[in-house]
Amino acid sequence: MSARKGPYECGLDAAVDVIDGKWKVLLLWALAQRPQRFGELRRGLPKITEKVLTQQLRELEADGIVHREVFPHVPPKVEYSLTDAGTSLNEALAPLGDWGRAHMAHLEATYPRRHPA
Repeated sequence: MSARKGPYECGLDAAVDVIDGKWKVLLLWALAQRPQRFGELRRGLPKITEKVLTQQLRELEADGIVHREVFPHVPPKVEYSLTDAGTSLNEALAPLGDWGRAHMAHLEATYPRRHPA
């Protein structure tokens, strides 16, 4: 969820606005496996900070991609899952993942050149 200055230019612009963020696509992939609690997501993405995880989950929830369910337990239990829109977005990203797998060796070999230190 960004601070947009105007309407979307095209469907790709709208989709990229929703998945914009370093971790959102990986969160979608993780939640496609099964609903998960915050700690499970944090352990599954060890490089993400708690602050960023919270922020990205809130943005995905605000965009209607992720559902946050609070169970009335003590201590409280919160579980995240994909909505129907999140599932369809994840399905739309599958060909991008296929492309990445097909080109992974090349991308890894050229990474230093594309991302100088």
